[in-house]
Amino acid sequence: MFQGTSLLVLDAKGRLSLPAKYRESLLVPCQGEVTLTRHPDGCVLIYPRAEWLQLRTKLASLPYSARALQRVMMGGAVDVTADASGRLLVPNDLRSMCGLNREVTLVGLGNHFELWDQSKYMQFEEAELKKGLPPEVFDLVL
Repeated sequence: MFQGTSLLVLDAKGRLSLPAKYRESLLVPCQGEVTLTRHPDGCVLIYPRAEWLQLRTKLASLPYSARALQRVMMGGAVDVTADASGRLLVPNDLRSMCGLNREVTLVGLGNHFELWDQSKYMQFEEAELKKGLPPEVFDLVL
């Protein structure tokens, strides 16, 4: 289970150095093999390969009316293997399409991570919170 937020920097080659606290939980179970893809909100999603394969099957079975989501997520998917230092290369195409600059935010969301451009993430979060929370969250005990 991935949780937490980390403010990170992509190196000159576009590599993301995973924080030590995530390396073992993310990379060991999947032997360093992950899948990166786009999300319609404008971030890069990072899935352990086994999690991605399950999601890919579900995406492929969606009706034609969900073709736009399939194009974004399946069309943007790239398989990546972490290097010996626990770095993931975020391909230039994904960095460009998701507007990632050097400073990024890594957000743990259970079975995957979101990778955002730092300034874009702050703006997105602020806008989303201004919309208010959906009624379903009020059943949670906070």
